[in-house]
Parts: sequence; C-alpha cells; structure tokens
Amino acid sequence: MSTQSYLSKLAGGEPVIRDQADTDLARALPYLRRYARSLTGRQSAGDAVVRDLLESSLHDSAIRAEIRDGAIALFRAFTRLWMAGDVPHPPSGVCEHSSQIARMPSLPRQALLLHQLEGFSIAQTGAILGLPESEADKLVQQALAELRLDEPVRVLVIEDVGLIASHLESIIAEAGHCVVANATTAAQAKILFAREQPDLVLSDVQLADGSSGIDAVDAIAELSDAPVIFITAFPEMLLTGERPEPAFLIGKPFRDETVRAAISQALFFGSHGRQ
Repeated sequence: MSTQSYLSKLAGGEPVIRDQADTDLARALPYLRRYARSLTGRQSAGDAVVRDLLESSLHDSAIRAEIRDGAIALFRAFTRLWMAGDVPHPPSGVCEHSSQIARMPSLPRQALLLHQLEGFSIAQTGAILGLPESEADKLVQQALAELRLDEPVRVLVIEDVGLIASHLESIIAEAGHCVVANATTAAQAKILFAREQPDLVLSDVQLADGSSGIDAVDAIAELSDAPVIFITAFPEMLLTGERPEPAFLIGKPFRDETVRAAISQALFFGSHGRQ
C-alpha cells in the first residue's frame, strides 16, 4: 500500500493531507519502507510488512493513533508487528561471502539498522525496540563488533562524482573489502562488471552522461545475483511502494557507518535487491 493510497483510505476518498500528523506520517513512511526492506532483504517482503501495519491501522483506532504520533511511534508499531512474526532467513543460494550480520540475533540487527541506517539516536532506538537506552547501546556495540569480522569481498562502485567515489572507496577499504573498479556511466558499469565479476555493487542513480544506475543494475542482474546498494540524493523517490524499487538504499550525504551497515546487510541476503 503506497502512502497516497493509505491517506486516501483514511480520508474516505482522494488522498489528502488533513493535519500535521498526516504530514509527518507521509514523510516517515518511505523511510519505514527502507528499514523494512533492509531488515527483510527484499522489497516485496519489507513492503508487505508495512502494508500489514497500515491495513491494521485502518481497522484499529489505537494503532492508527500510534503510527500518527511521529516516526518513533511508527517504527515502534512496525517493530511490534515484525517481532510477532517469523524472522526471515537468507534466500537459498545466498552469496558465498555471507556477512557476519547473518549470524546476529534479530535484536542486534534491528538496533544496528535503526541507529546506523535510519539515524535514530541510541535512546530513540531503545524506545523503538522497547528497551532501556543502555541495552540498546549494548546491542549496537555488539553488532558493530561483529561487523568487523566480515570476510572481504570485491566491490564495484558506480559513481560519477570523483570525491564521492573516493570517499566510498575509503569506507569500503576500512571495512576490509576491495574496490575492483569505479564506473561513471551505465555502459562502463556493464563492461566493468562483466570483466571484474565483483561480489557487491554500490551504485548512484543518476550518472555522468545522463544514464541511469538503475538501468545498469538491471543489466547486471541478468549476469549475476550480486547484491546492490543504491546511493542517491533523493531516496524518497525510490521508496514509494508503488513499483519495483531497491531493497538497499542510502541517501546522500551519507555517514561511513551507514555504508558499512548497508554493505553487511546486503551481503547477508546476497540478492541483487530489487525483488
């Protein structure tokens, strides 16, 4: 269920923003989808849990009031629904360079993604997970320590801005991985991927010659199931829930810790991330 269709059902007709709570919810839902996709490893699975939450709120006034009470309350309601279900396992044929995050229990993974990917403070992460701040901090530190044990992988970067490409290469190297090439156009990305056969791809969406990183990744997906992380200045444009969209997505500007967490989570699921 997209944000617009949900607001339409709330209003009993056309999608409208009725008050500040609707505005805040509309802004937060794309990022809840990003979190859900990162947690499940697939767009379809992540969006399905978000859809279940929204549909439940249409029939339960308490849930509806909670998810309209700010981002922390929205993520807390999602977490409660998520924890009541089964934690997904990596799909069959998972990448041989399986991430250390695959061996993490669910709570440390959630804490890491909430703090590092979504940018919640430790206190806010604890509030979402229903834990004291000290416990949330322990979970994040546990997850970070385990990430440092990841096995090295070979990475293709698709980024047309030199400074950003260099920054990503530095982050990847510090995480113990190796950048095998950097492409600046979709055509170059296809050639370099075929030549280098990397284990992971980090891609911008808009490239130097006006070509699309998404088109490049679609072509790459025909050759390999290497996981892909998209990096874009406008992540909300790819988090609508209305069409096939990336499972792993980072906004610009990004933090080093966010990139490292996304890499480990993408390697956990070992899928190209647009399912």
